[in-house]
Amino acid sequence: MPCSDRALQRDDPLAGTAGFGERWLLVEIESGWGRHAFFDSALDPALGARVVARAEEAGIRPLAIRRTRLRAPLRRDQTSWRWALVDCRPGREGIRWGAVDDPAELLTLPLDGSAGEPSEAPIYAVCAHARHDQCCAVRGRPVVEALAAEHPELTWECSHLGGDRFAATMIAFPEGLLYGRVGAEDASRVVERHAEGRVVPELLRGRTCLSTVAQAAEAFARAETGDDRIAAFRPLAEHPHPHGWTVELAHGDDRLTVEVGERLSEPLLSTCAATIARPVREFVPVSVSSA
Repeated sequence: MPCSDRALQRDDPLAGTAGFGERWLLVEIESGWGRHAFFDSALDPALGARVVARAEEAGIRPLAIRRTRLRAPLRRDQTSWRWALVDCRPGREGIRWGAVDDPAELLTLPLDGSAGEPSEAPIYAVCAHARHDQCCAVRGRPVVEALAAEHPELTWECSHLGGDRFAATMIAFPEGLLYGRVGAEDASRVVERHAEGRVVPELLRGRTCLSTVAQAAEAFARAETGDDRIAAFRPLAEHPHPHGWTVELAHGDDRLTVEVGERLSEPLLSTCAATIARPVREFVPVSVSSA
């Protein structure tokens, strides 16, 4: 059984499962992708490795993007390489676009946010990285194709976002809102809510600029208050203790205290390629109170 079907059957919790990324470098790679889009694609693998290393050394998470259906396996004639630098940090959210004629120019691209042209348009990227996990293809491609039909300029296929078992996975930039178990109709709803400055709480895995504990605390606070605004909560502090964490959140003029618990799941196969079942960490709500 595919890993996403198993996760759905188990009802694996989504809260607090978004991999970390305060800033992102998106690079358009039009060819087919192997297991790693930067190392096995139209991009020279040695150059791809240097681009990834440079981004990661700067604290930036690299992500390959392409327009849907543009994935010819042997395509090597790409002449322009679009890129986007995204800052997801609260108060600094922004997207800057640019392009280079030679991908080697990515090695000298300023990563401080000064390069490129700022854009007010959001980016919606759906993982359709089939060579990484079959669930990304089976569940991701129908979603990205449906979304691209409605919002062609805003929609991209992307490489691995993490959490194969939560396919289809989708991220909304510039805030870095990572969603899981997204269907075609769900994707349209995510875009509609995002345009209103709101999230779809039942599908939200977390905001990538936050720690997984803070993501979980926000999710539990949303469930308690019913507040689905993107910027409704601001993490103030995390205090670990033997039984979990105490997380302080600003909520308007209020200060919420969220007690977050932790448990280990039963051993599971977290990807389609996994052969050894291992437990994974899961967050559980304990309490939400107002100071």
